[in-house]
Amino acid sequence: MESHLAVDEKNTLLQVRPQRAKQTLPVRIVARILSIVFHPLFIPVYLCWLIVRTQSYLFGAFTEWEKTIVARFGVMYIFFPLVSVLLMKALKFISSIHLRTQRDRIIPYVVCMIYYWWMWYVLHNQPVPDEFVQLSLAIFLASIGGLFANISMKVSMHAMAVGIMAAFVMKLGFSQELNFGFYISGSILLTGAICTARFIDSDHTPKEIYVGLFIGIVALLLAVPFT
Repeated sequence: MESHLAVDEKNTLLQVRPQRAKQTLPVRIVARILSIVFHPLFIPVYLCWLIVRTQSYLFGAFTEWEKTIVARFGVMYIFFPLVSVLLMKALKFISSIHLRTQRDRIIPYVVCMIYYWWMWYVLHNQPVPDEFVQLSLAIFLASIGGLFANISMKVSMHAMAVGIMAAFVMKLGFSQELNFGFYISGSILLTGAICTARFIDSDHTPKEIYVGLFIGIVALLLAVPFT
């Protein structure tokens, strides 16, 4: 069942979300933990760490500043978006830091798009491995797709993030001689687990999950040829 609009007793137009049967408490706890640990803010940093972990040979000629790439990802993809959302809540631009409505998500999407574009632009003009540039461009493109999809639905940001993750890890595995079987299997398993967790721990409809996953995958596929 999809979400629909309704009018309350004060003649206010509201978006009514579908109600699901509640899962048992342990299942909901696991779903909540997965949703937090693999929050969309964290996944770019995890993927950056994966590149550094599996391809350390690429960083031999890097300066000390260039070797701080994981910390720079953390600042741009976690710190800035998080602080921006907290400021928006303090200034009453949004009703909740959890961004539970489509309206609440508009300004954060636009603000984060600026951060993401800037990160891609900086990496694009520095001598870093192409994988970092591809990842940053995919995140920027996904934010654009998410903003447009937000016009008609509250697309899942978690699903967009894991869509990028799964496609990116598979791209790494298929384009190199390194044995990526473990990482590819893990990324696919995590993608399924996180999307399932969002079904349990949020009010997203199946359509919003699948569209988010599609946006993330397509964003990565589009980013690769342009880097």
